[in-house]
Amino acid sequence: MQKASPMNALVENNAHVNARHLDALESEAIHIMREVAAECSNPALLFSGGKDSVVLLRIAEKAFRPGKFPFPLVHVDTGHNFPEVITFRDKRVAELGERLIVGSVEESIRKGTVRLRNPQTDSRNAAQAVTLLETIAEHGFDACIGGARRDEEKARAKERIFSFRDEFGQWDPKSQRPELWDLYNTRVHPGENMRVFPISNWTELDVWQYIAREKLELPPIYFAHEREVIPRNGLLVPLTDLTPPREGETVEKQVVRFRTVGDISCTCPVSSDAVTLEQIIAETAITQVTERGATRMDDQTSEASMEIRKKAGYF
Repeated sequence: MQKASPMNALVENNAHVNARHLDALESEAIHIMREVAAECSNPALLFSGGKDSVVLLRIAEKAFRPGKFPFPLVHVDTGHNFPEVITFRDKRVAELGERLIVGSVEESIRKGTVRLRNPQTDSRNAAQAVTLLETIAEHGFDACIGGARRDEEKARAKERIFSFRDEFGQWDPKSQRPELWDLYNTRVHPGENMRVFPISNWTELDVWQYIAREKLELPPIYFAHEREVIPRNGLLVPLTDLTPPREGETVEKQVVRFRTVGDISCTCPVSSDAVTLEQIIAETAITQVTERGATRMDDQTSEASMEIRKKAGYF
């Protein structure tokens, strides 16, 4: 019998280690999601159609199938989402046969609880916080499960897995509850709630490797495609009615993909020719810029941008 080469043995060992790593992350996430279902009286799972929330849906399937999810799915729709993502969201919800609740920023604007200088073109990303709080209050949710990860940016890294929010929906990073030995304090008073992040300990690379392992479907804009973009401040702004070129700017056709999806007015693709999950994983493994740092215009205004929004009720 021919002996395996040292290189083949190394590859096989790395694959085994990675499989165990993903198994451990998955097991932790399942435990957290079941903890939410057991300890919280009226939770919800935030589902946007993005890659992190797609992973959360698979975790929920493994935690609760063949039964129905013990919570509805919730999406805060800015009205300025990429149409490919909304189409995928609705398709995935129909496949699962679960209930979807949509909170509308458009409706918040009509009610006057969200005010923008130009409702047609201004970014609605930060305005999602108001609509989310209104949706939580309307349905009486005491916990919202989200797909935030600690490697996204600095404010995320400060947050606990079970993140307490006061009666105004605010997060105080100085008053967080300890989480020792996987024990979580889920106690809330009326009007208060928790934000829960089962994949907080995952990295962007972990997410992509898990998507590949589980063969999960994604919106097509996550993969390389040709798109008209506007080079601006080191980013590639997608050309849309909401993001037209400014005076003196040029429009170029480039092959790009999105690392994250969100409000069109602030979400940018990156230059890439990765058309398969394997190619995306290879790109992600060597990148040195976080996905938000590389793709979100509103996060470039200040290093504290996310923390300020989270204190006001953002995800």
